[in-house]
Amino acid sequence: MTTPTATYRLQFRNGMNFDRAAALAGYLSRLGISHLYASPLFTAVTGSTHGYDGCDFESIEPEIGGERGFESLRQALDSVALELIVDFVPNHMAAADANHWWQAVLEWGAASPYAGFFDIDWSAPKLMLPILGSRYEDELQCGTFGLQFDAISGTLFFSCYERLLPLTPPSYALVLDAAPGTLLTRLGTNFASAIVNETGALKKQLAKLASQPEQGNALSEAIRAVASNRERLHQVHEAQIWQLADWRLAREAITYRRFFEISDLICLKVETPAVFEAVHRRLFALIAQGAVDGVRIDHIDGLADPKSYLERFQTSAAGTCAHYLLVEKIVEHGERLRDDWPVAGTTGYEFISLLAGLFVEPGNEAAMRSAYQRFSGTEVDYEANARDAKRAIFEYNLAAELAALTNTAAAIAAADSDGHDISTDAVRRAIIELATALPVYRTYINSGDINSGDIDSGNINSSDINSSGINSSGISEIDRRLIADAVASARRAPGADVAAVEFIGNLLMLRVRHAPNRDLALRFVTRFQQTSGPLMAKAIEDTLFYRFNQLIALNEVGGAPDQFGASVSAFHSAMHERRRFQPDGLSATSTHDTKRGEDARARLYVLSEMPQTWEQAVLRWSQMNAPHRVHLADGPAPEPDVEWLFYQALAGVWPADLLPQDEDAFFSLQERMCVYMEKALREAKLRTNWFSINQDYEQAVRSFVVAVLTPGRNKRFIEDFAGTCAPIWLTGAINSLAQLAIKIAAPGVPDFYQGSELWNFSLVDPDNRSAVDFAYLERLLGSLTGQEPESLLDQWKSGLPKLAFTIAGLRARHERRALFAEGQYLELASSGEHAGSLVAFAREQDDDFAIVVAPRLVRGLTQGLDRPLIPAERWGDTAIAIPNSLQKHAMRDAMTGARYTGGASLPAAQILARFPVALLVKAA
Repeated sequence: MTTPTATYRLQFRNGMNFDRAAALAGYLSRLGISHLYASPLFTAVTGSTHGYDGCDFESIEPEIGGERGFESLRQALDSVALELIVDFVPNHMAAADANHWWQAVLEWGAASPYAGFFDIDWSAPKLMLPILGSRYEDELQCGTFGLQFDAISGTLFFSCYERLLPLTPPSYALVLDAAPGTLLTRLGTNFASAIVNETGALKKQLAKLASQPEQGNALSEAIRAVASNRERLHQVHEAQIWQLADWRLAREAITYRRFFEISDLICLKVETPAVFEAVHRRLFALIAQGAVDGVRIDHIDGLADPKSYLERFQTSAAGTCAHYLLVEKIVEHGERLRDDWPVAGTTGYEFISLLAGLFVEPGNEAAMRSAYQRFSGTEVDYEANARDAKRAIFEYNLAAELAALTNTAAAIAAADSDGHDISTDAVRRAIIELATALPVYRTYINSGDINSGDIDSGNINSSDINSSGINSSGISEIDRRLIADAVASARRAPGADVAAVEFIGNLLMLRVRHAPNRDLALRFVTRFQQTSGPLMAKAIEDTLFYRFNQLIALNEVGGAPDQFGASVSAFHSAMHERRRFQPDGLSATSTHDTKRGEDARARLYVLSEMPQTWEQAVLRWSQMNAPHRVHLADGPAPEPDVEWLFYQALAGVWPADLLPQDEDAFFSLQERMCVYMEKALREAKLRTNWFSINQDYEQAVRSFVVAVLTPGRNKRFIEDFAGTCAPIWLTGAINSLAQLAIKIAAPGVPDFYQGSELWNFSLVDPDNRSAVDFAYLERLLGSLTGQEPESLLDQWKSGLPKLAFTIAGLRARHERRALFAEGQYLELASSGEHAGSLVAFAREQDDDFAIVVAPRLVRGLTQGLDRPLIPAERWGDTAIAIPNSLQKHAMRDAMTGARYTGGASLPAAQILARFPVALLVKAA
């Protein structure tokens, strides 16, 4: 396993292809990157902007260069000793025409050789396809549907919009019978009784007949006749394995497991050996060839049994040699990646949360909460809002998933004397409350636990846990406690049926009295675990994070907005744990999934240091912009809470060098903010949502954004906003450099999202997936030669200081690979007048070491500055204590080249005199 020194995430598609990526190999090498970290590369649906909607695991995406382009990229990487990590999506595929597995299922349903590849409920009468824009009857009458014939394959299709859905072969007779007196009718009789293995020959016969002028004309006429007759076309539709439906019906009646709420993405049963082999065959071949050096597994929590999957992956990919394997796993506050998973670590969302704790002032939580509540006019109870959001999402958005779980659990209860008198409604409500109470994405109970889980016992209690950490049911102590706590919470829910809650709680622990229920119990637990993750994501990240807008820098993937800052000692403790449990996991600061770029968050952390000042500014801006608000029947647009969100988001993305006369730049800012606000409003699901769009409200908010950001109409606000936020942006730049220094030297592998070597002020997708101007980046990199730190800081608005420190830091990391990969983590104490405004630590191995000194909470030290460098005199007597083992060594600043002699302490005024942060290494 080759552990990266630093990874660089590149988003393919949107203008980025293999040839362009290959041309960047030299640039990435000069930057100090060891591994290119690529978004999904296998073939996805035509026009995909991200690649997570794959449709073929065997081929490389032709739209970005295909096989030839991939080989060129691989050669370019090899030429500069770069390795490749690929993002891989085993949980789901696109339910699209280009997916031949899916098309085969549409033809034959449960009889298809690929029926077992997808997680489909075959007990349902029809396979529902919720792809219509309105009711089926309306679409039928307005001529949306039709029939088409592929003369090469001999296949008949039902057309809908641009989709071609294969007819099940027995229904061909309904079309061919419309050509009486021809050979087609006789062939239709054969189709009517066909089975799977006979279909190929029949289609060849049909294709052959269609190639003959007389029969071909008859077939065309038959297709036209059926397609133009609404009743006959409906009859053809009704004869299919599948059923077309309004897209809105998916939330309550979908018949397959989907990715979150996205019905176009159908989930795979990758736990089945044959499916696992088919899904991974090409990937493992690339690994064996040395073309792929590491893999990131997307949405690991969607799999039935993540641990078993990862073990099978490692065994299949590299025999007994562990492969560099990362998992996309959101680790909630207080949670840790499971120790027994054979992976290097996560993709690093939790690292973002740790940084947020460090740069947010915890002492101002009450003041910020009061300011937010006064302006928004509402009392905020985060925990209560979280529970409400989870219940609402489960009952409405994920109603189909809830129904499937309820039906399975009710069947088990009906066959069990302990649950015989529990109603289906009580079962449903118990499932909702237990899922609502679960504080993490999911538990990890699997088929290996079911035998030991089959016990005749009463309710769950903590005495079941033994000294080994495994309870008497064979379930891990972690999962045992999570479920026990959820049961205790669900019991207290208003109107809870205690018997039902305890029954479902025991079921989640695989406690079943009767052997026939074992398979059903495992099915229930597996599906519950696969559903609780999407529930958490949609309710918290994609709902509550757009409703609770107190400090939106905390509303990040893997974040905890109710955790307002943390102590330096808490950060150090987390770093010790990180070094112990996932020293090779990624340390991310921006990704394609983050709500905003790392430097936008760094700016907004500053607001935690100035809640009263921010409140006064928002009140002032709100009054200035009052003429642009609209009063609708259901309230003002935007309402105060949305306006509070808007000004924060705007402060995060506003270019620090934006000039009022730059109309193009303002137009770009308007468009970005309009797209962002539309998504934020729909995700909040309060006055509009994706299912039921409130056009008047959304248009009013859009008009507000445009008016506010039009210099000719709103000069007073624009000048006030820029003047008020300028100190925030400057302090934010120091925060950005501080988190960069920490990322480079802390336990873990520093990960750089494309373009984030400069300031990244992006918003949530699609904004954060925009194309990067790499030609500009390469020119900037070339311009660094000979520039002194002072010169770079004078150009801080361009991002040059960040680029320069990235190169210097990664060079130091490359030169000391073992130190940063394996070295001890030593927390360094600070003292003096501004001790609380520094965080420092050392990495030490044998007689080598590195020290990071980074400012935090420094708004008070940056007043009146015009560049992000705190003058030496403002630090006063602030200093960093140096451990005895390092005091005898001379040190060199990796960025400035300054040298320091050993001693018991390092004065901040000295080591931060030329650059805002310091990375000190042992001098040669």
